[in-house]
Amino acid sequence: MKILYLGDVVGRSGRDAIAQRLPALRDRLKLDFVVVNGENATSGMGLSGAHAQVILAAGADVITLGDHAFDQKDMLSFIEQEPRIVRPVNFSKSAPGRGAAVFEATRGRKVLVAQVLGQVFMKRPFDDPFHHIDQILTRHPRGGQVAASLVDIHCEATSEKMAMGHFCDGRASVVVGSHTHVPTADAMILPKGTAFQSDAGMCGDYNSVIGMDKAEPLRRFVTGMPKGRFEPAKGEATLSGLLVETDDMTGAAKSVQMFRDGGALQGTHP
Repeated sequence: MKILYLGDVVGRSGRDAIAQRLPALRDRLKLDFVVVNGENATSGMGLSGAHAQVILAAGADVITLGDHAFDQKDMLSFIEQEPRIVRPVNFSKSAPGRGAAVFEATRGRKVLVAQVLGQVFMKRPFDDPFHHIDQILTRHPRGGQVAASLVDIHCEATSEKMAMGHFCDGRASVVVGSHTHVPTADAMILPKGTAFQSDAGMCGDYNSVIGMDKAEPLRRFVTGMPKGRFEPAKGEATLSGLLVETDDMTGAAKSVQMFRDGGALQGTHP
């Protein structure tokens, strides 16, 4: 199975790139399943229901969120109506929606998608992510009723993301990091067959400060004083992510590579 994961969508630039390019990418790469992290797609803070519909209509099978999951208040109700959106399983005991679910890919194959928030350097003391993921993967063994499984680990520290990758090795097909918006050069297959990358990067304008127009972040770094709001940068977006091929019988990763399309990070892609 060919699975494409695309990192955090940032603002209009990222949304437009998804809407314009993802349908052709699905066809050209013969993708079986697409997961998109959409937690910064609306004004750089959260995801609205209307913008979720744009991403799903473009060909995403699942949207994951993050620590900004409910910054757009309509998501509190929209996530209950749209089962293809997954929020972090350890966001809050009273959060609406689901933190993990099984979805259908091509040819009726089943894919588990789960998301969890890390604890290191995060603004809130979220519940233990390893305990939650352990329970989910125990219920849905790789290569059993699910042909593949993907864990989105949304956090600051690369060490915590790497630890999650090794914790899930042999149990998940893919463990991929989100949240920091900067792609890491460590895409690999771990010893027991789990594809891993510490951070997939973002779907946004890289002529920016992690997707935001440069002026206000630079002002704050240089002067220590805020003057305005952060606004998403509006230049051409690079779609950044991870492309994985898995074995249908075992759920193990057969190949993995960083993915880039368009924008400032032209690079190479399939």
